[in-house]
Amino acid sequence: MGQNVAVSARGVVIGAGIAGLLAASALAESFPQVTVFDRDPLPSGPVPRRGVPQGRQLHAMHARGAQALTELLPGFWDDMVAAGAVVGDTQADAHWYLDDYLLKPAPSGLQGIALSRPRLEWLMRSRAAALPAVRIIGDTDVTGLVISGGQVTGVTVRAARTPDAAEETAAADLVIDATGRGSRALAWLGELGYPVPRSSQLRADVTYVSRFYSRDPAQLAGRFGGLVTPYPGQPRGGAVIRQEGDRFMVLLAGMVGEEPPLDEAGMLAYADSLACPDIASVMRQSTPLGAPVRFTYPSSTWRHYEGLDAYLGGFLVIGDALCGLNPIYGQGITVAALEALELRRLLRRLVRSGDAAGTAARVPAADLPRLYFRAAGKLVARAWATAAAADLRFPQVEGKRQPGAGLINAYLVKYRAAASVDPVLGATFLRVANMIEKPTRMLSPGHMVRVFRSAGKATQTLPARPISGE
Repeated sequence: MGQNVAVSARGVVIGAGIAGLLAASALAESFPQVTVFDRDPLPSGPVPRRGVPQGRQLHAMHARGAQALTELLPGFWDDMVAAGAVVGDTQADAHWYLDDYLLKPAPSGLQGIALSRPRLEWLMRSRAAALPAVRIIGDTDVTGLVISGGQVTGVTVRAARTPDAAEETAAADLVIDATGRGSRALAWLGELGYPVPRSSQLRADVTYVSRFYSRDPAQLAGRFGGLVTPYPGQPRGGAVIRQEGDRFMVLLAGMVGEEPPLDEAGMLAYADSLACPDIASVMRQSTPLGAPVRFTYPSSTWRHYEGLDAYLGGFLVIGDALCGLNPIYGQGITVAALEALELRRLLRRLVRSGDAAGTAARVPAADLPRLYFRAAGKLVARAWATAAAADLRFPQVEGKRQPGAGLINAYLVKYRAAASVDPVLGATFLRVANMIEKPTRMLSPGHMVRVFRSAGKATQTLPARPISGE
């Protein structure tokens, strides 16, 4: 079973972003002392910060993600609504364009919620900081792991952005890396002589440009917003979504090297090349609030910790440090929340087994990483498969294409068209996209009948201005 570490000891989380805050909240139930370190000075309110470059971009939360957040932080949905989050029926109150077909609007019973990233993170940080076990410390860089006998015993820390600052050791029995794409976990493991996981990559070369605009209640007939996804032959996408504070956020996106411009005329022309007219409409009718902000995401990366045959006891990885997914599909927050739920479940199980044995509740340090990474790997595999299937539709994206993928893609092209006619197909698509249903649901015999009955009745929406050269 390996060395045992008492749950009544100390946990350390590296990174105070969403994944780190969720991890700390999960640990706080079993650990009386949880310290979260972050390199940034942490703001006292909902404002963007340096260490979250995507924080100024549009964020979408899947329905399953919102459910998971509420499981981890009871009442969090109400907290978001009280903070100004916009709630609406995902299918009835938004216009979705899939391959330039407008998804048939209809009540779906699937509630969407929109809140800016800085406010969402601030709410989470406030909730985590209020937990008696949790202490959050900014302006601190974690420089390495301290180990003894195959087990983490602490981390070394120093003042951030101060190279000559003295290092100190913070004791820990469990360390969780939640530092995102900049994770140093692979380097640390290699330096300590532990196996390093192999990585899978999908390079989709995504570029975002986001900007806030003022909102009038009459705009978009009161709808939640509109969204159009890129597809082969049209590598451009975009969205306009209501945000708290009587604002819209407009997002323009490009894949496989397509880059939205930052100048007014160029942005508007780009919006006009999209099938969703709501985006350009808001840009023409509303006052810009601040400058546009660009964000690039070259590739999705999955670090296969679940495949290792040996683990460093007491060391886990969560969120984008484990797997970063193409942000166009909005899976990141949901996957991190599900990973945190899985961690909490495992700790509860291990605590109960210790109590049942009549001894102090103890976590088997060598077993927890194996159990956690195998469970997290299954969660990531599902999200990865969905994102990879969409990315690999583009011939420019390199990656392993599964046998039969061509037939399934041809069927899903018809499915997207048919969903513009049949609202049941649209509702199922959204339940799959929101990680409520598995993708195989769209392949059920009943859905296949609906697809072949309705696909021929569909009509694509033509953009106001086609892509230059078409």
